[in-house]
Amino acid sequence: MAIVSTANAQHYHWGQSCDGWHLLALDDLSVIEERMPPGSFEQRHRHAKARQFFYVLEGEVTIELEGEMHRLHRGNGLHVPPGSAHQVRNDGTSDARFVAVSSPKSHGDRINVPLEGAP
Repeated sequence: MAIVSTANAQHYHWGQSCDGWHLLALDDLSVIEERMPPGSFEQRHRHAKARQFFYVLEGEVTIELEGEMHRLHRGNGLHVPPGSAHQVRNDGTSDARFVAVSSPKSHGDRINVPLEGAP
């Protein structure tokens, strides 16, 4: 076992200039630290099996969960149950960093879902 951090974890890019680091990448549990610059967002989606928990380390993120908006600041977290449509956005003016915990892993378990009434 080794100590893990963003300095030695597997890094990847996603969305609009966002970064992710796989701090723990198991089939039954995933822990990822992510960075989202201001104005960035992910596509609204749901996971058939994965339960997720988002915890903000710095900045703020807005999570739309089943049509309800949740603004999370540093030290706030939100549970996203399996099957729940959601979208994470950075509506702030500085980078947001947060941890996304998924059980089982969410990669390969994503179903894109448009917001009702959207084109």
